[in-house]
Amino acid sequence: MQTTYTLGSRTFVLDRAKAEAALAAKRVVGGRETLSFNLLPLRYGWAYELYRTMKANHWEPEDVQMGKDIEQWRGVGGSGALSDIDRWIVRMGIGYFSAAEGIVGDNVIGVVRELVTASELKLVLGRHAHEENIHADSLLYMIASLGIDPHECEAMFDDIPTIVAKNRFVTDVSHALRRDLDMTDPEALRLLARNVFVFGQCMEGTQFYGLFGMILSLYRQGKLPGIGTMFRYTLRDESNHIELFRRLLLELVAENPGIWTPAFREELRELMREAVALEQRFIADCLPVAGVGLDAEDFSTYIDYVADRRLAGVGLEPLRDVALENPLPWLAELMDVRREQNFFEGRVTEYQKASSLAVVADEEL
Repeated sequence: MQTTYTLGSRTFVLDRAKAEAALAAKRVVGGRETLSFNLLPLRYGWAYELYRTMKANHWEPEDVQMGKDIEQWRGVGGSGALSDIDRWIVRMGIGYFSAAEGIVGDNVIGVVRELVTASELKLVLGRHAHEENIHADSLLYMIASLGIDPHECEAMFDDIPTIVAKNRFVTDVSHALRRDLDMTDPEALRLLARNVFVFGQCMEGTQFYGLFGMILSLYRQGKLPGIGTMFRYTLRDESNHIELFRRLLLELVAENPGIWTPAFREELRELMREAVALEQRFIADCLPVAGVGLDAEDFSTYIDYVADRRLAGVGLEPLRDVALENPLPWLAELMDVRREQNFFEGRVTEYQKASSLAVVADEEL
């Protein structure tokens, strides 16, 4: 079927069949190559909608008021006094996330986005990487505001064994996936699927949640409201990143069902088991002694709970035979940033567009 437009002496013929064939040739990997980055027609409409949601949730670290955090960190004033363990959690959080966010962003933009071929997938992955830059920037803002020595953050990243182990777990997976792989090879497709699973469901989806919970526990007690605010917005972003990589994995498997063997599914479950063990050891380092409202066992159980939900989300069996209840149900309420108006005391709520309400409810927890 062709459509003809005649304007004066000029005639333009548009071949609909050719356009439909181009749409049919779209795939996660190995699809129609194009240098024009033409988004239309959309094959993966969910990816474009997720991009719009992520864009509508835009925020900037400098819009967060840090005055109260600075007072509490310096021990000025009587409210929200920080304990040694509170300060240690913040240092561990900044020490880990200041580099971990960059690891995720590099993997997204330098590895996964280079391999996918559908333009709408490249679009949303580009937004994902941009948000990782915002998260890394927010950590620099925290460091500068509190006056923490940046060399100390670097030392924590290199010298705390549980941080080193967590980062090696994901960087080994990222380094195994190269741009020059033959993506018609089932083993190369499994490398991509493994990468998307580890970064989306194991790292961002599970390992990030131990420190998220601890920082937000302090925020719940009226401590470090600026840092807590930034972590709440980061957590909202991460929920979209988890969903992006979850859907990407499911699409990849649907288009290449031969890779989804029982042995590969079990390999992914074992990777999650390793991720959980690494995170629980890290939690023990974050909470070597008890703190007010902070119980290492609760956070450890929470990681078990989250991991099984991530596995279920991609059609894999849980690690535990008995379903767990969420030991930290208050985290779901803290995730819902819509409940508070102007809680940034500034412009951030204005970034939220009326067309997108992208706060994930407690099922994501």
